[in-house]
Amino acid sequence: MTQSPAVVLFDLDGTLVDSAPDLAVAANRVLADHGRPPVAYARLRQVVSKGGRAMLAVSFPDFSEAQREPLLPVFLRYYGQALAQESTLFDGVEELLAALDARGVRWGIVTNKPEGLARGVVEGFGWRQRCAVLVGGDTLPTRKPDPAPLLHACSALGVAPGDALYVGDDLRDVQAARAAAMPCVAALWGYREDGDDPLRWQADHVAAHASEVLEHLS
Repeated sequence: MTQSPAVVLFDLDGTLVDSAPDLAVAANRVLADHGRPPVAYARLRQVVSKGGRAMLAVSFPDFSEAQREPLLPVFLRYYGQALAQESTLFDGVEELLAALDARGVRWGIVTNKPEGLARGVVEGFGWRQRCAVLVGGDTLPTRKPDPAPLLHACSALGVAPGDALYVGDDLRDVQAARAAAMPCVAALWGYREDGDDPLRWQADHVAAHASEVLEHLS
């Protein structure tokens, strides 16, 4: 990309929104249903960007994948009941979005969170009119790291993938962007497990703070 992107697309959890507090509450409610003690918040927080299944795997390590699967709808229901109550924006995110708005750069969200829940978060933060496109994990038959959601967002906005920029805090975000031939920024402020090294993900850029994303717009 040799010029400023026409569109900036973001992952949601761990990139724009620190949703770990609300998601951890939901996971611990599922544990309570099974008579189990809560899992430490710090441990649950590490895997938020990997999704509900990853959080349940941490919460129920003795369950098989098949045994945990019926817990996912319960977890999502609990989360949906307390959507964006304790969640906050990461430092600098609102300023970044305001700067994009001021420059006339459209921005949108491509997340693996179910679209209905993602839409609830978007509305909870007052972004419904500002967010140009929202693609959730169930909007299409496939989700990240498949490039289809990013390509779908670009198609909806009428831009080529090479004229967009994707910002995300998980390896799957970088993999999806690379498969879509879309420049990407690895957000270092997001959620990571011990041993995860974003510098090895082969993102085009890395940013330690949301404000640094602006450096890659020209």
